[in-house]
Amino acid sequence: MPEGDTIHHAARRIATVLAGRVPDEILTPAARLQADRWPERLAGRAVTAVDARGKHLLLHFEGDLALHSHLRMTGAWGVYDAGARWGHSPRRAWLVLRANGHDVVQFGGPVLELMTEARTRFDQRLAQLGPDILADEPAEDEILRRLRGDDPTRAIGDALLDQRTVAGIGNLWKSEGCFAAAIDPWRRIADVSDDEVRATLRATRPAMQQSARDGFPARPAAVYGRAGRACPRCGARIRRRGQGDDNRVTYWCPACQS
Repeated sequence: MPEGDTIHHAARRIATVLAGRVPDEILTPAARLQADRWPERLAGRAVTAVDARGKHLLLHFEGDLALHSHLRMTGAWGVYDAGARWGHSPRRAWLVLRANGHDVVQFGGPVLELMTEARTRFDQRLAQLGPDILADEPAEDEILRRLRGDDPTRAIGDALLDQRTVAGIGNLWKSEGCFAAAIDPWRRIADVSDDEVRATLRATRPAMQQSARDGFPARPAAVYGRAGRACPRCGARIRRRGQGDDNRVTYWCPACQS
């Protein structure tokens, strides 16, 4: 699943093409969207803003309308020069917005919907989000407050994935953040101090900010995707196991994360 840094990077790229402009063309190739008549409903409306909220992306249009996207496990956003080959099959395209010599394309959109701005304020998927790890100002105190309200027996690695606590962190950055702070992702929330939580957030946020800006991490992952290989810090073998009710994968070093 694309994590918050990927969505923020996509929002920035899309904004350079669409923000302040009326799209030259709007297409909805996906059959399930054609009856909704989005091209007609959005015709002549400028895009006023593009923003990311955790793993959610919103395109705001004049007239108090917004397109809401969540890519889940299968979706992707792409921005291409007009006429250039897309990064995914055109058969996967659900939405195409053309402007400023570019194609903005959403592929395989499990969640892609047009809603009023009022609904974006009250939609529970958005309203219940915790502070965005990539917000302009860090919100460590609020994240800690929400974390301490969670089940104290829940593993910290699993808790960091709860978008109601902190929005934007997924499997990769959960694993990398816990490793950088030398925190065992299997420790109970009750056994992780506030300082350790802050250290994990402070290790995660700058790396995600850089990835959101540049579109890729500055350095290879330390533990994510490296099960069975040597830990770069102590040389022990990195492990991998599913965690939490959703069995989301976690990578960690059992020797130096404690």
